[in-house]
Amino acid sequence: MSARHQPVSWTRAKKVYDLVLVAGVLLYLSAFLDIGQRLRDPATVLDAQSLAMKAYGSCAFILLTIALCIGPLARLDRRFLPLLYNRRHLGVVTFLVALSHALEVLGWHFDFSPTPRLVAMLSSEPAIGAAPGLPFVPMGVAALLILFVLAATSHDFWLGFLTPAVWKWLHMAIYPAYALVVAHVAFGQLQSATNPALALLVGGGAALVLGLHVAAGVKTWREDSAIAAAASEPPWLLVGAADAIPDGRGMTIRPPQGDKIAIFRDGNRVSAVTNLCAHQNGPLGEGLVVDGCITCPWHGFQYRLEDGCAPPPFTEKLATYNLRRVGDALWLDPRPNPPGTPVAPVILP
Repeated sequence: MSARHQPVSWTRAKKVYDLVLVAGVLLYLSAFLDIGQRLRDPATVLDAQSLAMKAYGSCAFILLTIALCIGPLARLDRRFLPLLYNRRHLGVVTFLVALSHALEVLGWHFDFSPTPRLVAMLSSEPAIGAAPGLPFVPMGVAALLILFVLAATSHDFWLGFLTPAVWKWLHMAIYPAYALVVAHVAFGQLQSATNPALALLVGGGAALVLGLHVAAGVKTWREDSAIAAAASEPPWLLVGAADAIPDGRGMTIRPPQGDKIAIFRDGNRVSAVTNLCAHQNGPLGEGLVVDGCITCPWHGFQYRLEDGCAPPPFTEKLATYNLRRVGDALWLDPRPNPPGTPVAPVILP
């Protein structure tokens, strides 16, 4: 990371992001509690704790839906990339709001139970097949436990300790957690809801998440299926016109074998590195050149164009590739150099 760009510290952008996140959560909860009291049916009894359960539960569902939409949105439109930088904080806040919902449920329904509250809650539902519907409480408990694990391992310490591949695999558990939350609401609150608002929120949220992932998957599939053409001299591949790469940005090509390769332009210099960030396998080709360094769109890790090394004191290294300019075209040798190998950039006229 360069002296100016600080991806893992408390940058101004991260403070603004967190401030907006916390303010949005507090505003939603306040509005829900206030409007809920104003709109309640006078003939029904709706206490403050029941209203708080619904406020925390719906807020946690909305936050979880937003967290799952950010990834595909960033793949469909680069303008959403800044939202990826601090998505871990969104995940931690989502867990805290979901935990608040669970504590309200325990306090309201089981505070006066002669057995421990958690045991009473889990044993209060009929067994599967003994009554219409499914026990929905264990689904919510399982989702909450998954969110806790994800929040507890969100720090970079766990990323380094578990390795990026294992950490990423672990955090894919957010998808089964979301499915459990949808089932928790569908077999729970929705069974007795008379207002269609909750059904619209849950159904619309799930449809949005699914639709965005399908759209992003189709886009990625189309990009990945385009294999770079061979140049007239093996093993070189044709990249395209040398000046087609926008200044300060990158493009990717897929060789016949192996992962995609990212090619960046910084002024009149063009260099190539692997498309996988050494931090978390982020898509470097979707990033920018900031302060002369390739900058990962996910968390801002940076690498020098000329050798794929992170600037001191950081030690991450990327595999580099050889480029050459033939007329107006750019050629690439798909055989990777060892990580950190210096390669002179191609100089454009």
